[in-house]
Amino acid sequence: MSDTEKKTVWAACFSPTGTTKKIVNALSDQIAKTFDWEQKNFDFTLLDARTGSPSFTSNDVVVLGMPVYAGRVPNLMGSYLRSLVGGGALAVPVVLYGNRAYEDSLIELRDILEEDGFCTIAGGAFIGEHSFSHILGAGRPDAADMEIAAQFGAEICGKLRRDTQEHPVSVPGCTPYRNYHQPADQQGNRLVFLKDKPKTNEDCNKCGLCIKLCPLGSIDKDDPSLVSGPCMKCGACVKGCPKKAKYYDSVPFLRHKQDLEELYTNPRKEPEYYL
Repeated sequence: MSDTEKKTVWAACFSPTGTTKKIVNALSDQIAKTFDWEQKNFDFTLLDARTGSPSFTSNDVVVLGMPVYAGRVPNLMGSYLRSLVGGGALAVPVVLYGNRAYEDSLIELRDILEEDGFCTIAGGAFIGEHSFSHILGAGRPDAADMEIAAQFGAEICGKLRRDTQEHPVSVPGCTPYRNYHQPADQQGNRLVFLKDKPKTNEDCNKCGLCIKLCPLGSIDKDDPSLVSGPCMKCGACVKGCPKKAKYYDSVPFLRHKQDLEELYTNPRKEPEYYL
C-alpha cells in the first residue's frame, strides 16, 4: 500500500448493550491511528439510524460488528445488513457472543458483506456479556479480550501494509448455515419464548431511557410499561434501566437463562480471529 494512499476507517456496529461496539471501536481506532487515517462512526443500533447508510467506496476500511443471537446474525437485522452497499470497501466482520458458541454467525456475516460488495480481509469472534445474563461472560470484553483485540488490530494493519487483499477471508462455519439454535431444557424439552416481552415493575419512574434504547422502537413512547412491537431479547432495556425496573418473568425464558448459566459460564471461551 502506498504511504500516500489515504483511507477512511469506519466503526460500524449494531450493539444494544455496548459490548460489540467496544471491540469494533478498539479495532477501528487502532487502524486509524496506525496509518493516520480519518475515522468515522456508523452505529446503526437504533431504529432511526437504519433509515439509510453511508456510501462506502474502495477508499474505506469498514470494521462491522454484530452480536450473535442463537448462533447466527440476528434475523431481524438481516434485511438491513443486506441493504448496505460496499462499493469495494475493505471490511472486517466481527461477532460478539455470550460464551456459548458463535456457530455460523461469523461466516454468515462475512457472506452478507461480500454479497453487499465489500471485500472481507479479516474476521473475528469475541466474547461479551450475554444479553440474557449478568453471569455468563460477565464483564466481557475484559482487559484480556482487549489485549487480543490489539493483537488482531496489529495483524490487520500488517495485512494492509502488505497490500494483500485476497477475499473473502476464510472463517469457520457451515454452508448452508445451521438453523438458529433452538432453546431446550436439559431434558431436551423445547423452550418457547420468542413472543415474550419484558415486564415493568413499580420502580419505574418513566424516565424514558428504555424507549430511547430499544433498537426496534417497540416500547410505547407514552407508557414504557407497554411493549407494542417485537422484542429481540437484546437486553438493552433490562440492562440499561437505572432503576432495574425491566425484567422477564416468562418461565421458558428464565429456564433457558438458568441452563445457559449452568452450562456455559465455564470454561471461559477465548477470542478467535482470522486473516
